[in-house]
Order: sequence, then structure tokens, then C-alpha cells
Amino acid sequence: MSALQAAVLVLVAGGATAVVLTRNPTRQVVLLSAYGITLALLFTAFQAPDVALSELTVGTVILPILLLVALAKVRRKEE
Repeated sequence: MSALQAAVLVLVAGGATAVVLTRNPTRQVVLLSAYGITLALLFTAFQAPDVALSELTVGTVILPILLLVALAKVRRKEE
């Protein structure tokens, strides 16, 4: 394992911990998007560019947008 791979693994572990410990749902979605970027970096470091592109598309863009739309709808119904 190279130093780059180890460093990205530490970033991924820190990002996952930050997502879990955040209590505000909107901030949690933003951190989840940043976590998706770190996962894409991890997949790139382990030489899996196809998986990295999928993670960038789904984990960094599509999933956070869907979650933010769902949060907005839930908040509208509460009012």
C-alpha cells in the first residue's frame, strides 16, 4: 500500500465520522457529498477509475440533490 492510498483511507475514515457525528440534516447532506468526493479519490488511488466516476456521479451529485429535495418537502409539510 502506498502513502497516497493510506492518506486517502484516513481521509475517508475522517469523512465518514464527520457525516455520522453531524446532527443538522442539511450539513449532513453537504458532508455526505464531500465524503463522496473522498471515496472517488480512494477509488482512483486504488486504480478503479470506472467506479470513481460512478461515485462522483451518484454519491457526489445525484444523491445529495435527492436528499435536499426530500428535506425541503418534509419541512414544507411541517409548516
